[in-house]
Amino acid sequence: MSSAMNVGRQIAIVRVQSDVSQAQLARSIGISFQQLQKYENARNRVSASMLYEIARSLGVPVSRFFEGLPGNETIGEAPPLPVDKRIDFIASAEGRRLIEGLMQLPPRVRSRVAALISALGDELAVIAADQDSAKAGEPAPTERKRLSRQGSPASESAVAPHRLCRSKYRA
Repeated sequence: MSSAMNVGRQIAIVRVQSDVSQAQLARSIGISFQQLQKYENARNRVSASMLYEIARSLGVPVSRFFEGLPGNETIGEAPPLPVDKRIDFIASAEGRRLIEGLMQLPPRVRSRVAALISALGDELAVIAADQDSAKAGEPAPTERKRLSRQGSPASESAVAPHRLCRSKYRA
């Protein structure tokens, strides 16, 4: 990864960790949000003075943007915080497109889409747990739950995705 790409990525990560939007940060340092996007995507290099302004606005030392670059290790300094996969995704072009698309939806629909995504994630976690149990030779967690309930309806944790989409916005 080039140094410009690393610096841009670090700006995005720190901005997201600080819960600051691109528009807010851009406004606070006197540039357009499009210019900030270009810095974060490494399409434009960030000058030293601009990097200073960004660091000052986000309340971090300028050195924070150089974490992860070879030769930037210092002795006795605390190791950098692990990068959260969610922040990596949010800072990615795909994550920003997804968030921009979600923000264009009416709040009620956005809430239902979020619930659907959450239900899908829960379902995938159950499937993965079942597969892990099968590999270990144990009864699958969903099978244990079914056996312990002895014929009760489907698990409450299993959300029917089609029920989440009942609204006038249904396609």
